[in-house]
Amino acid sequence: ACWNWNTWILFIQYAACFGVELTMNNAAALYFRDEFGQSNEAARSIAAIFGWLNLFARGLGGFASDACMYNYGMKGRIWIQTILLLLEGGMVFVFMHTTTLGGSIAALVVFSLFVQACEGTSYGIVPYVDPVNMGSVCGIVGAGGNVGAVGFGLCFRQMDYKRAFFIMGGCIVGSSVLSLGLVINGYSGIIWGKDRYVDKETGKIYKPVSTAITTDKKNDGAAEFSTRAPPYKDRGSEKFIGAEVGGDAGRV
Repeated sequence: ACWNWNTWILFIQYAACFGVELTMNNAAALYFRDEFGQSNEAARSIAAIFGWLNLFARGLGGFASDACMYNYGMKGRIWIQTILLLLEGGMVFVFMHTTTLGGSIAALVVFSLFVQACEGTSYGIVPYVDPVNMGSVCGIVGAGGNVGAVGFGLCFRQMDYKRAFFIMGGCIVGSSVLSLGLVINGYSGIIWGKDRYVDKETGKIYKPVSTAITTDKKNDGAAEFSTRAPPYKDRGSEKFIGAEVGGDAGRV
């Protein structure tokens, strides 16, 4: 997992969403107290809105990722991840330039929605990176969130709010560009890569074979059934016979 560059791209992107969440859980209350003159209790109550959206927004991101995979394949999962990161980064700039309390709370809600949803789309991609070493991939990507929180936290500690938010937003938008490099074995990426039939448990690629029913003369005329890889929305429950790349074994 450590040698797969997709793991580290997701590490950075998870730092740009979960790392942001951890940072905002601490910084938002101070921001509303210092910038809008709210009491500690009021500022903490407003900041808590950011975390409450976890009740549904992260799952919503996972649902959106699944829906995109169903219709567009892995490219769909990567696109929705990229779009949410761009929207998240954009909302940082909107939030930092909002000068009214009501507007800032509204911006915070939308900002949090995109942050949590992006966490869901990140882990919609993780299981496909290296199925055999999925635990290692999950651990590395998850650690990205904590690393991001430390980095952004230092920005808020050492800089004024405007500059800290500017750096945070720039890092999030920059991380979205890295999606161009996400090319998972057996799946099409945004720019390159090719969709092929992949075993979900091992990540191995199987060659698609024809739909014709053939007769094996060497086995007393026994019929051999084979099928091409079906569209994504039709995959999951079907049985298939394919030749494993690099081997002679078939699979049903």
